[in-house]
Amino acid sequence: MFADISGSTQLFEMLGDAKARALVAATLELLTKVAKEHDGTLIKTIGDEIMCTFPKADKAAAAAVEMQETLQNKNRLNETDPEVRVRIGMHYGEALWEAGDVFGDAVNVAARMAAQAKGEQIITTRSTIDLLEEDLRENTRWMDRAAIKGKKEDIEIHEIIWQKEDVTLMIPNMMRNMPKAPQTSLHLSYRGSKLTVDHNRPGLVLGRGAACDLPVNERLASRQHVRIELRRDKFFIVDQSTNGTHVKLDNADAAFLRREEMAITANGQISLGKSFAEGPAEIVKFRLIEPA
Repeated sequence: MFADISGSTQLFEMLGDAKARALVAATLELLTKVAKEHDGTLIKTIGDEIMCTFPKADKAAAAAVEMQETLQNKNRLNETDPEVRVRIGMHYGEALWEAGDVFGDAVNVAARMAAQAKGEQIITTRSTIDLLEEDLRENTRWMDRAAIKGKKEDIEIHEIIWQKEDVTLMIPNMMRNMPKAPQTSLHLSYRGSKLTVDHNRPGLVLGRGAACDLPVNERLASRQHVRIELRRDKFFIVDQSTNGTHVKLDNADAAFLRREEMAITANGQISLGKSFAEGPAEIVKFRLIEPA
């Protein structure tokens, strides 16, 4: 497993060298403590990143989830320093132990998974997901396929979902008597197909694959190119493709996403893999409906 502080350069710019270095050191110490609590072994610290090993895939996954949860709680309680986010990549396989370090194919794949992740994400491989216990395996989702140096075939990339939406329990009578709040929704259209993302359907996938919620006939598109997600009444476009996603909001210039996400704050258009300057024919339009 590799756990890397995301955006550490910005921390040094915001806080200055001394304070940022102390914050990074405290974060790496926290991550190491969590790893050891799950039978992990710290192999080394590489700048703003730790590398560790675990005896089982379940223990590595549980440690990764606890790392994210612990850091999230720490960020919530800290009112002075900027939030610190980590990206985690892991892969289960045999490795060579030599002079206190580990080497081999599994290490290289784990490093590649960390490179695929962004802040607050846990990324791993399909073969690792298959080794997890059912409760952990159920909280995962397929992301993409990627070529790995030295591998003949692409590797399936999966994300371990660790963030749980807050659930408030209320007395049934109170629930019945409360007026229903107006809900936000996002309406997508493409070549006669229309879909809506809302609280009843909080996410969908666009891409070239026939299994997508909205298949798009664009040769530059990945099979599962981009996700549209509703989180706490806000919509997000999450790119998971090879060629990237071009997004144009009505009130802004076109944006380009690759393994990134952006909030949808206005009506607009999406082009999978092809920039708007190229005059793409396969455009997905979306319309944001917010409560009055």
